[in-house]
Amino acid sequence: MDKKVLVVDDETSIVKLVQFNLEKEGYQVEVATDGEMALEKVKNENPDLLVLDLMLPKMDGLEVCKQVRRENRHLPILMLTAKTEEFDKVLGLELGADDYMTKPFSPRELVARVKAIFRRMEAVREGEAPREKKKLIVGDLEIDTEGYEVLRKGTQVDLTPKEFELLIYLANHRGKVLSRDQLLNAVWDYDYIGDTRIVDVHVSHLREKVEEDSRNPVYIKTVRGIGYKFEGPKDS
Repeated sequence: MDKKVLVVDDETSIVKLVQFNLEKEGYQVEVATDGEMALEKVKNENPDLLVLDLMLPKMDGLEVCKQVRRENRHLPILMLTAKTEEFDKVLGLELGADDYMTKPFSPRELVARVKAIFRRMEAVREGEAPREKKKLIVGDLEIDTEGYEVLRKGTQVDLTPKEFELLIYLANHRGKVLSRDQLLNAVWDYDYIGDTRIVDVHVSHLREKVEEDSRNPVYIKTVRGIGYKFEGPKDS
């Protein structure tokens, strides 16, 4: 069955361009032109991916993102923004977007990003390599790649798709120091040309959800000047 993508933007020219290029690649495309319509279609159409513009009539993209995340933690969200300020990008990530693109962008770039998101999701579910286990247990964390589920002390942890992928990659490379660029290439499957803040935001969110005390992490340690390392309690 073809993947369904919901494209939300109030600029007709952009919607048509994105829709044409995604359909050419075999995706089903649904369209919404304002925030309220977007929420309705997320609920009724059950898309596999949400491409969401930041500036929308009736309800802006940030509020849409926030509300979608309350109801659907698994839906990947690719946010579009015409603004270049770091604040807008980071705020979108803080509210639950998995990825973002800044306008103007080329149709080829957007299609590549959509493919990368789906590719990473499939890789996580199926296991990228034979050495990767279907279930990882570290300390009081249990990570089930087949069930797309994380438990901490037996209680389910609600992670976004990108947070889940990041946790799995870190856990599968336990004890290894990973740079932000390495994490971008591996988890986002895309060249961000040094824009590594997206990694820091997702790590911060992940710590808040899987650590007992996010300020004193046991699992995801910062390696100053380099990146991050996944460990377990009193790792040996």
